[in-house]
Amino acid sequence: MKVGYIGLGIMGRPMAANLMKASYWLCVWARRPESLEPLKAAGATVAASPAELAGQVDVVFTNVSDTVDVEAVLLGENGVIHGARPGLIVVDHSTIAAGASRRMAEKLAEQGIQMLDVPVSGGEQGAIDGTLTLMVGGEAEALEKVRPLLEVVGGTITHVGGPGAGQIAKTCNQMIVAQSLQAIGEAFTLAEAADVDPARVREALLGGFAYSRILEVHGQRMLDRNYRPGFKARLHRKDMGIALQTAAELGVATPGSAVATQFINALVGQDMGELDSSALVEMLRRFNKG
Repeated sequence: MKVGYIGLGIMGRPMAANLMKASYWLCVWARRPESLEPLKAAGATVAASPAELAGQVDVVFTNVSDTVDVEAVLLGENGVIHGARPGLIVVDHSTIAAGASRRMAEKLAEQGIQMLDVPVSGGEQGAIDGTLTLMVGGEAEALEKVRPLLEVVGGTITHVGGPGAGQIAKTCNQMIVAQSLQAIGEAFTLAEAADVDPARVREALLGGFAYSRILEVHGQRMLDRNYRPGFKARLHRKDMGIALQTAAELGVATPGSAVATQFINALVGQDMGELDSSALVEMLRRFNKG
């Protein structure tokens, strides 16, 4: 299969690079030309537009920031829909609202294009290592066609359900991550206030029932105050906005997510939106100092 990739940021660039390493022919397009230079240097073909890219490949991966960005590259002027041949499969790794993903899938289907919503979890390191968790929404037939490609970038692939189901799973993931960061930040702040070393607290908790990958990785980030972004706070704010909107539409109360979102909002409001979302602990530290 010939592969096209659109969206070459923190996550997309290493994922595309792994596809090239697996010997897939790759065509790329990006809004910022400098972001595709490493792949171009490695031998990737560069398209002038998403439409031109779509006309050359069997599968198009998209990995962009928000709903409007996905709509632009898929359905907008010079979008994928205008260059694709019937039978093309679109794999969208972006995190967007499930309803919007379903609508785009329906629009593409009118032109004989199948779409899978496949948001991911695992951060930049997971993208580099090819060990991401992939949550798939869409038709099983399309999934099986692209499974060999997904196995290059992911360690766990779960078909959650029909169109939009992958996005719902990712929304649930982001809710749990945000509230876990909140809980760890509160625990460390409490330990510091009690003159107990939070590093020792973390060490103790890692051996007990409170263990989590977030405590292991992001807990260490908090202790080191190392907020180099694996996942930027401003993007987490966007995802939590999707979570709260989806919950409101479904009439579901999500008070924990609402509180965690306020601290992420505060983080972005303090011009720290480009930091990793584990920097949420800094807002808790400021809050508790009055």
